[in-house]
Amino acid sequence: MLSTDTILNDRMRAVLRSAGSAIMDVYRSDFSVEQKSDESPVTLADRRSAHILSAFLKKQYPFPILSEEGESVPYEVRRTWETFWLIDPLDGTKEFIKGNGEFTINVALVHRGRSVLGIIYVPVKDVLYYASQGDGAFKVEQGTIKRLPSKSARNHFVVVGSRSHTTSAFEAYVGLIQKRFEEVTLVSAGSALKFCLIAEGAADVYPRHGHTMEWDTAAGQVIVEEAGGTIINAETGGPLYYAKENLVNPHFIAYRSKDIWTSLEARQS
Repeated sequence: MLSTDTILNDRMRAVLRSAGSAIMDVYRSDFSVEQKSDESPVTLADRRSAHILSAFLKKQYPFPILSEEGESVPYEVRRTWETFWLIDPLDGTKEFIKGNGEFTINVALVHRGRSVLGIIYVPVKDVLYYASQGDGAFKVEQGTIKRLPSKSARNHFVVVGSRSHTTSAFEAYVGLIQKRFEEVTLVSAGSALKFCLIAEGAADVYPRHGHTMEWDTAAGQVIVEEAGGTIINAETGGPLYYAKENLVNPHFIAYRSKDIWTSLEARQS
C-alpha cells in the first residue's frame, strides 16, 4: 500500500494547488450555478478541479477513481475494486456559492472498504491536512508541518456542526451534551473542515445525522483517526465503510478522542 511519503510528494502538492487555483479563479468571478439530477448545486469550479485531479491520478497512481463529479460507476464494477481513489473535487459547494471560503478538496485512498490515506486541501487558506494509516496526521501551513492533534488548553466542550445542514437529531444530541457539561460551545463550519477541527483538537464532537456521501467523509475519517480520534457509525457503533452499493453514509459521530466517545456513550446508556 502507498504511504503518505510516497503519495504526498511535490507533484501531488502541486496538483492540489493547481486544482485549488482553478477553484479560486472561478470563486473570484461572476460564476453561474447549475443543478445536478439530485438537485445539488454544481459550478465550473467543481468540474475544473475534478478534471485536474483525475488526469493526474490516472497518470501517476492508476487506481480506479470514484468522484462526485465523475461518471457513475455501476456497483457490479466497483465491487471488484480492492483499492481505489475516492475524491470530492469541491466539498462545500454551497459554502463556495455563499462566498464564505469554507470549502475543501478531498482526496482519499480506499483499500478493502476502509480509507487508508486522506488529504484535505483548503484553497482559500492554502492549508493542507493529511494522514495515512499508521503514519499519523499532519497539518501544513505556511511551509510548516505540524503533527496533529495540536496542543490547546481550553475549559469548555466544543461541538462542531454543519454550516448549511442541521437536523432535529443534531439538536437533540447537543441537548444531551449540554446536560452533561457545564460549558458547551457550538461551532459551525462547512465541508470537511469539521473533520479538521476535530483532528486539530479544536473541537470535541461532530455529530452528523444528515445526508452525506462517501466522498464527503473518507479523507476526513483517516485524518481524524490518525490524530487519535474516532468516527462511529451512529446506527451500529462500528466504523464507516466505503465502496458500498449505496454510496450514502449512515449517520455518524466524530470524536476528538476515543476517551470522549467512551465517556459520552456510557453517560447516555
